[in-house]
Amino acid sequence: MKILNIKLLITTVLMSVLGISCGDYLDQVPDDRLTLEQTFANESTVEQYLANVFSVLPDELSQRFLSNNAGPWTGGSDEAEYVWSFVLSNDMNIGTWNPTTGFVNDKWTNFYRGIRKASFFIEHVHECLDCVAQLEIQYKAEARALRAIYYFHLMRLFGPVVLVPDTPISPDADITEVQLTRSSFDECVDYVVSELDEAMIDLPDVPANDDAYGRITRPYAMAIRSQVLLLAASPLFNGNSDYADLINEDGSPLISQTYDENKWKIAAASYKEFIDEFVPGTFSLFRKSNSEGQFDPYLSTRDVMLDEWNEEIIMARPAADVGSRQYEMTPFHSGSSGEARGSGGLGATQAMVDAYFMANGRSIDDPESGYQESGFSNFRAPYDIAEREVFNQWVNREPRFYTGITYDNTLWLNRNTGDIVTRTWYEGNSGRKAGGNDYSPTGYIVRKNMGLGSWTSGNRANSMLRLAEIYLDYAEALNETSPGHPDVLTYINLIRNRAGIPEYGSSGLEAPGNKEAMREAIRKERRVELAFENVRYFDARRWKIAHEAFNGPTMGLDINAADIADFYTKVPFENRVFNKRHYLWPLPQNDINTNNKLVQNTGW
Repeated sequence: MKILNIKLLITTVLMSVLGISCGDYLDQVPDDRLTLEQTFANESTVEQYLANVFSVLPDELSQRFLSNNAGPWTGGSDEAEYVWSFVLSNDMNIGTWNPTTGFVNDKWTNFYRGIRKASFFIEHVHECLDCVAQLEIQYKAEARALRAIYYFHLMRLFGPVVLVPDTPISPDADITEVQLTRSSFDECVDYVVSELDEAMIDLPDVPANDDAYGRITRPYAMAIRSQVLLLAASPLFNGNSDYADLINEDGSPLISQTYDENKWKIAAASYKEFIDEFVPGTFSLFRKSNSEGQFDPYLSTRDVMLDEWNEEIIMARPAADVGSRQYEMTPFHSGSSGEARGSGGLGATQAMVDAYFMANGRSIDDPESGYQESGFSNFRAPYDIAEREVFNQWVNREPRFYTGITYDNTLWLNRNTGDIVTRTWYEGNSGRKAGGNDYSPTGYIVRKNMGLGSWTSGNRANSMLRLAEIYLDYAEALNETSPGHPDVLTYINLIRNRAGIPEYGSSGLEAPGNKEAMREAIRKERRVELAFENVRYFDARRWKIAHEAFNGPTMGLDINAADIADFYTKVPFENRVFNKRHYLWPLPQNDINTNNKLVQNTGW
């Protein structure tokens, strides 16, 4: 069977053969109706159109410029900060965004364009004259799943959205037929779940061949279905009284005011179905051994992001914008060659640094953790070739800390041009004095997902969803509806075991004793395991903790201190703004102005 090469087509900048240009959910049919017959006449142009539907999937490594439909999730959360003022996540952090802001309109419009393209494809793919019947069925299922996924992306940001008719509205329709109301959040959930269930019937379990990686599979559709259900069960949408006044013109509520524990149960069951069917036969946690054949937690947690399409990856974006992100993660390294000289402009926050556990598996605020607030020790990091004098706060941390964070006086990963030791303090080779406009705004640099060679090396797939997230999702949902269920501890401990830290309930670490303690443990584990993977922004919002986590003074090291002794002092680099209205993005003002049936989100 001939399979569409998504790797090739996503890499290529495709213009839609139907001439699709501007528009959102009010657009009715693609603009150039005269080319319809030509477009669906043969398999080649059908594949091109489907690739155009796929192209709406975000490339989240493009967050510096919010290109490729990327979002401001890393710099817009409490994980990191970009040094450059033009990065739009900085506008979010200081509260200077509103319904007229460009990226608000872009997100709303781009996903509705994807929905419209998918619907049009589903409506017309049967007209293909030379498509193999089995392939036509699969393509239609992929487009159906993509349409549901794009709705999910909208729902995570805007909450209840407009569910547009699956069949395009006639171009001659009266204006009242295209002025649509928002559906309730529960209605949106029901629709997306039903569409994914329908698509799963005709989706393959695994890619048919190497060229099919990056296509929609049944496991990915099932995983997204589970995440939709988890979102619906979470505090943001499950009986949230903050949205009691968010109602349509007819008085119908857009977000239910009644807490429903059964939503957690439904979500947990969906995750359990995924695990029972696909683990371990299709997916398993990635584990890697060192050169001596021994399991190595550091290599395992590092290379799960680097070894393409390993056994843990459920979905990845082929040929992602890796070079752009690696430029942000490679320190400036004044005087070094180009391949080891980047910007270091994506700085990890002190809050993210502090979130990592100690090597004994305890949080740094645990009296038994052994964490030292001050002083220095001779310490050899897992990737280093020698001991170095290291600030005690960074000594004896868990392996994922060394996977995720570049700190002062640490050996750089790329040793092709010699051994480079990164210095991030003011007068260091990657400090503010040397870097000009390229330096870490926090004194730390994000390291996770950094390749081992030149930062310019690209054309690598970027993980969009991996099994570790499914395990933690399942543990969270199950704990809310069946606290004490043995699976909760089992799946969080699988993550900790792979990370090389003691499991809860082992001789060195007691297990969380009740539902609330386990909830906190799961949230801590998610924050570390999924750091810098575009999860934290959405987690903090659906848990309704973002107004605390993303608001107020945000700390880093004193990058302006001329005396290195003062560099290690924690200071605020920004006073961030996140209040209750920011939990849901505003609907674009242009759409509010043109559709009097649209209700704006609370606070905007």
